[in-house]
Amino acid sequence: MYLKTLNLRQFRNYQDQQVEFTAAKTILVGNNAQGKSNLLEAVELLATLRSHRMTRDRDLVQEGEAIAQINATLERQTGVSDLTLTLRRNGRRSVALNGESIRRQMDFLGVLNAVQFSSLDLELVRGGPEGRRNWLDTLLIQLEPVYAHILQQYNHVLRQRNAFLKKTQDSELSTQHSELAVWDAQLATTGTRVIRRRDRAIQRLAPIASTWHASISGSTEVLQIKYVPNIPLEDNQPEEVQQAFLAKIQQRAIAEMHQGTTLVGPHRDEIELTINQTPARQYGSQGQQRTLVLALKLAELQLIEEVVKEPPLLLLDDVLAELDLSRQNQLLDAIQDRFQTLITTTHLGSFDSQWLKSSQILFVKAGQLTIQNSKFKIQN
Repeated sequence: MYLKTLNLRQFRNYQDQQVEFTAAKTILVGNNAQGKSNLLEAVELLATLRSHRMTRDRDLVQEGEAIAQINATLERQTGVSDLTLTLRRNGRRSVALNGESIRRQMDFLGVLNAVQFSSLDLELVRGGPEGRRNWLDTLLIQLEPVYAHILQQYNHVLRQRNAFLKKTQDSELSTQHSELAVWDAQLATTGTRVIRRRDRAIQRLAPIASTWHASISGSTEVLQIKYVPNIPLEDNQPEEVQQAFLAKIQQRAIAEMHQGTTLVGPHRDEIELTINQTPARQYGSQGQQRTLVLALKLAELQLIEEVVKEPPLLLLDDVLAELDLSRQNQLLDAIQDRFQTLITTTHLGSFDSQWLKSSQILFVKAGQLTIQNSKFKIQN
């Protein structure tokens, strides 16, 4: 798949900027806080309808404006598609494909596939389980767009059940048992769908990531990725998972009443990352942690390519500065011209002359793009 054009209107610090991508690799050069990451974030939003930097649409709309719009032209084996995402400061976002509005946003997902790799991803190893869950969920949305709807259903039930527990906190269990049982059943049904898909995704991703990790580390280290659901998962069959879910809810019922919150379900899952059977989070050196995240990202690229039958875009946000020369070379060698790649950097020193010759180089300053050695703006 190949991103041909991208147009940003009133998005972040871009007033009205169009860029045409003319090479498999585009390097965006500029100082910090000029808009390099914002451009990659726009592509990420088209691919996943999520931003790993912001949770509220209002923060993506330019100050003083009511709406922001991202428009792109994408070429795939099946033909050319025109994608539009409209974000509103005070209202719901909307999406359109080839000029036609799409009611269900999950029907928009899967048209553009992209893997984002930024310096923030190093927190995948060092940070808490929520970051790892979000990473896995974002990957799953691209592998199976219906998962966005499944996750939304689960989170809706979870919020409703938490509100009910909060409202009846510390009251007699028997007085609310029948209503709570309704929420329990819905939580188990929707939660089982989340758990089973997360489990399947890790089963597929883990061996690919381990192979990449062995390659990058020179086979000196063994990476293991294990999905550890909050519900005991001996068999990935819906009936068994649902029964285990309901049984655990019963076990934690009193604690949930006292705490006024749901203690059981995939919102408490963990993804364990170990190197040579040692938890990477606690004992991995900074170099080992970087190798691990690099292996995860290369595995994401490979898995998405296997599933969608086309190589996804790769978005590298200021990540080369975080990698030593050996890991940089591993990453750049893996990319070559196989994946269309957008790379942000503050300087061009990390790239060899061959890379620079075969790349489109754009300079970014205060939400304006200019071509190398040129003063004019690109279709601005």
